[in-house]
Amino acid sequence: MMNANKIFKSVTQAKGLKVGETVTDFSAKDIFEKTYTLSNLTQNGNVVVIFIRGQWCPFCNKHLKELQEQFHKIYEKGASVVVVTPEKSEFIKKTIEKTGAEFTILYDENYKIAKAFDVLFLPNKITRLMYNTLGAKLKESHSDNSEQLPIPATFIISKEMKVTWRHFDPDYKKRSKMADILANLA
Repeated sequence: MMNANKIFKSVTQAKGLKVGETVTDFSAKDIFEKTYTLSNLTQNGNVVVIFIRGQWCPFCNKHLKELQEQFHKIYEKGASVVVVTPEKSEFIKKTIEKTGAEFTILYDENYKIAKAFDVLFLPNKITRLMYNTLGAKLKESHSDNSEQLPIPATFIISKEMKVTWRHFDPDYKKRSKMADILANLA
């Protein structure tokens, strides 16, 4: 079994946007080629932005299934949900099949959203080999061959495009909880 500390050392360069920081507007497409911008999404209220690694990740799939079971509670608070992944549409479709996700999942082409949120990192070579063995196909499923990944973080973004809450933990097993998201939606 791989030492978790070795995996986490490679993610230390990413720090994630802090509470109070302004988010750079972004645009990305869903599986239907519909373009979404953060500025348009925030016009209707807070936006919960969740980064996932991909359809191959059992922790991502479990997290999205839990989110799917209760995401209506986020909408009841006047907010919306956007999931961001570096995987192309055909792989996002697999995520939807595995999780039953009914919320928007966006393809982060060239990692521009992950970079803007400061969640992008390069896993070490052994970790990338392990992920690809699990079916990640990082070079095939992403827009380039760099095999970078986002830290699976969650951010609440206000109408003013500011981070009002975040869950940022380099340990990919630790994910945001619905109770925490709901408690932090004003």
